[in-house]
Amino acid sequence: MVHRVGYAPGVYDLFHVGHLNILRHARSQCDYLVAGVVSDEMATLAKGHRPVIPLPERLEIVRSVRHVDAAFVETVPDKVETWQQVRFDVIFKGDDWRDTEKGRRLERDFAEVGVEVVYFPYTVHTSSTQLRRALDTLVSAPGALSAP
Repeated sequence: MVHRVGYAPGVYDLFHVGHLNILRHARSQCDYLVAGVVSDEMATLAKGHRPVIPLPERLEIVRSVRHVDAAFVETVPDKVETWQQVRFDVIFKGDDWRDTEKGRRLERDFAEVGVEVVYFPYTVHTSSTQLRRALDTLVSAPGALSAP
């Protein structure tokens, strides 16, 4: 029996409904879902700041989601190198990657090894970046409690 292995990479910082939606939709399109949790170092390279939630906690949260069969710590920027370690058939990304240079590069690179790229709607009303900004605003507001 052929099993379709899916891969859903992300930082998964400040876990929210958008993350859950991607994992739920991804699992519905494969037989086995591996969630790639980006390391703190890789997240800093990609986003310019460290995640709020440390890697071991993000990994445990993602691993505990019922739609996820396995979680993998992603430590390299090259997704094809990650594919060589995980061996998935389809990679899932938010549609904010569609028709961008990084999305076209991803599609080209994976076409060479027979991996399908599937885009899911990006949850625009909730993102970790928006949550981070809201937290920063709360912490820096006059009279706000300072972080310990």
